[in-house]
Amino acid sequence: MARGRKQGKTSWVVRFVVRPLLIVFAFTILWVLLYRFVPVPFTVPMAKDFIAGKDVKRDWTSLSNIDSDLPRAVIAGEDAKFCTHFGFDTEAISKAMEANAEGRKLRGGSTVSQQVAKNAFLWPGRSWLRKGLEAYFTVLIELMWNKKRIMEVYLNVAEFGIGVYGAEAAARHYYDKSAKSLTRSEAARLVAVLPSPVKRDARSPRGYTARYAKRIERWIRIVDNDGQDSCLGI
Repeated sequence: MARGRKQGKTSWVVRFVVRPLLIVFAFTILWVLLYRFVPVPFTVPMAKDFIAGKDVKRDWTSLSNIDSDLPRAVIAGEDAKFCTHFGFDTEAISKAMEANAEGRKLRGGSTVSQQVAKNAFLWPGRSWLRKGLEAYFTVLIELMWNKKRIMEVYLNVAEFGIGVYGAEAAARHYYDKSAKSLTRSEAARLVAVLPSPVKRDARSPRGYTARYAKRIERWIRIVDNDGQDSCLGI
């Protein structure tokens, strides 16, 4: 009798816990694998802007059709260890945690890979659930994509302004040209607005944004000279 109850309990766990978890796991694997080859159709921020009646601008383009200084600017301004880490910059995360504990303002320790995980698969937010899922998807994309694809997706889903998503739309919006034709200065200004794309303007940045863009422009040369972009083949 006891043995039968034990088998029944095991069967219940398999049916209502293990099986659903395996289905979810399989779904996420297939989802990440799909985005390895096809453009990300939309993101949660894009959907929110569309529902709010905003004019959503985006035009998917391959990394080869984006000026090479833009991904270099992303590495310079957003993720200096992009080509060498496995999705997480532990040093940056540690500094961010120390700053938060001391009540100081500091940019979060998220890598480009983590931002892709958040933008392409999840939603904005700071809950532990969302952060846990972000870490999970970050591991998946690092395992299943190469660095070129991670950068390509990032440059196509990142928000560069109100309703402006991706490098091509940003280049057209701010400079009336293609992403392939960006100058080094323009690439630096685009990346300088990424921390706060709704409040900053890449066309004629002022104050801190202008100074930050100038620093990124100088750092682009370092990224290029030191081979920090070697994983991109550009």
